[in-house]
Amino acid sequence: MSITRRDFLNGVAITIVAGVAPIDFLRAAPKGSQLAHQTLEYYPPALTGMRGSHEGSYEDAHHISRDGKSYDYKSAPLLDEFYDLIVVGAGISGLAAAYHYQQQLGKDAKILLLDNHDDFGGHARRNEFTTPEGLLIGYGGSESLQSPRSIFSKQVLDFMRTLAIDIDELEDCFNVNFYPDLGLGRGVFFDAKTFGVNKVVAGDPGSSVADEIPKDRINGRPIAEFINDFPFSEKDKADLLALFEEEVDYLAGMSTDEKVDWLDTHSYAEFLREKVGLSEHVMLYFQRSTDDFMAVGIDATCCSDARMCALPGFEGMNLPDMDEEMQAELDDPYTFHFPDGNAGLTRLMVRKLIPAVAPGTTMQDVVLAKFDYSQLDKPEHNVRLRLSSTGLHAQNITLEDGSAAVDVAYINQQQVHRVRAKQAVMAGYNMMIPYMVPEVSEAQKEALLQNVKAPLVYSNVVIRNWQTFMKLGVHNIYCPTAPYCMVKLDFPVNMGGYEHPDSPDKPVVLHMVYVPNLAGSALPAREQSRKGRSMLLGMSFAEHEKIIREQLQDMLGGVGFNHEEDIIAITLNRWSHGYSYSVNTLFDDEDEAEAIITTARQPIGNITIANSDSDWSPYAHSAIEQGIRAVDELIAMQAGGAQ
Repeated sequence: MSITRRDFLNGVAITIVAGVAPIDFLRAAPKGSQLAHQTLEYYPPALTGMRGSHEGSYEDAHHISRDGKSYDYKSAPLLDEFYDLIVVGAGISGLAAAYHYQQQLGKDAKILLLDNHDDFGGHARRNEFTTPEGLLIGYGGSESLQSPRSIFSKQVLDFMRTLAIDIDELEDCFNVNFYPDLGLGRGVFFDAKTFGVNKVVAGDPGSSVADEIPKDRINGRPIAEFINDFPFSEKDKADLLALFEEEVDYLAGMSTDEKVDWLDTHSYAEFLREKVGLSEHVMLYFQRSTDDFMAVGIDATCCSDARMCALPGFEGMNLPDMDEEMQAELDDPYTFHFPDGNAGLTRLMVRKLIPAVAPGTTMQDVVLAKFDYSQLDKPEHNVRLRLSSTGLHAQNITLEDGSAAVDVAYINQQQVHRVRAKQAVMAGYNMMIPYMVPEVSEAQKEALLQNVKAPLVYSNVVIRNWQTFMKLGVHNIYCPTAPYCMVKLDFPVNMGGYEHPDSPDKPVVLHMVYVPNLAGSALPAREQSRKGRSMLLGMSFAEHEKIIREQLQDMLGGVGFNHEEDIIAITLNRWSHGYSYSVNTLFDDEDEAEAIITTARQPIGNITIANSDSDWSPYAHSAIEQGIRAVDELIAMQAGGAQ
């Protein structure tokens, strides 16, 4: 298929309609980032092309962790800046740490946040697009607040209230009936390469984990009718239907405890193959059903987690109830979503820390607030946020007066700097800490290296209209063997003056999810993540663009979609280190994992450790909790020293 290159330069989108061509053009040139800062208004949310872990954000970290490069930190100039706290990493956890520190010690506290990316928020990334119909906002990473009424601690809920986040009001902004009222439901895309035909089958009657659609509004067909449209043999369709409809005890003869143990230690792929007896062809239907939520396919997802993901086969086994948290993730509405995902949360924290960055005081008025990035790193502000600054080294030191401090070295524009504070929080990827903090013990180093984050890509594609989805009768399409496992119309959220497109004749953001794992390999999750990350970093934007265009054309071309005319803009949010690692009972002993987690996040002198990594939990509330914990540890140290 021919791919037009007229809108792309060196793999960086310069889409005129997005209104950001000059900045992207400059950034693609030598020293372009610096030139863009000096020449034009700097506003990263409007940049298209390769975002997330963009070029220039990770290379210096790779130099010290992968290549063994050393820097002369002692000779690096010590900046004439002294802080109470330095936070390395300005994602959800780092920002939460800074904000909690300010709440506890007052607004006079001097705080510096460093981040390797050219935007704040970590994985909570805001994408903006200017279209002929007006502004569209999308999320490029951390998506929504998961089950806040059921899972969030009082500490986190209280923290969010100080940011003016009202959970009830946030939920009310999500129009759960928007797509159901249009007659749209979910579908599945079978691609010709695997199944012999490009076909979207609409009317999936099932619900999913973290489901935003009420169970009585799914717009599904009877399961037999739905499966009958699959491009499978009659026997395969009958076997699949039996799995959904017949309540069979596939582990008959085992005690309840034996069943639970078997489900914890065997993959869903093993279950389907060995206990249910599905053909390999039918099993492909389920292969990527866990990608979006677990970041691995069914070959590396245990049956207990597959059950939490609402996959079939467990209804007739007389199993004990799932624990409260797992049940909440399955049952609670997934409707706590800012138009820009959890970037709304990080923008609220940044505005609290640095009020000059944007006007307003509420969660509603932050949605359309235009942030002034020139205010992030001003000497006159007590809190400073320094972007494009990769932390390289952190070390406890003793000053001439005998007081303790921390020196942090970072690199910005190829220049290594040192900056000093009383204390520091490491709130970036935890597996980098062994390379950055030389005082870490061997045991802690080994524990930190166990958190191998899963790579993923969230691509936002603006299309001219969504009449093709209306013709297909879908708002969300699962793709079991295509590169992107999920393609969906953006969540219908109206908030703070921002209006989700109310007509299929208007442009809309398509949210697409790609998890680069080794589907069907049955390799351990960590190994799949390492290999997937290597593969992801080796792909150019042009390669990604080709994949996106081909998949959308194969999916939608039969009902009139033309990628050359209908795609307005592409923002590809590449997260080579995406979801935090979480306990996987196929490969981890749960008690041992808890011990590893505890060891990994121990303070190192006046340096503490945050990030959701430090809880092995890829959730916004975990990131907040860990930021708060890290600061509370520092405050306890201060109190102990004062005594």
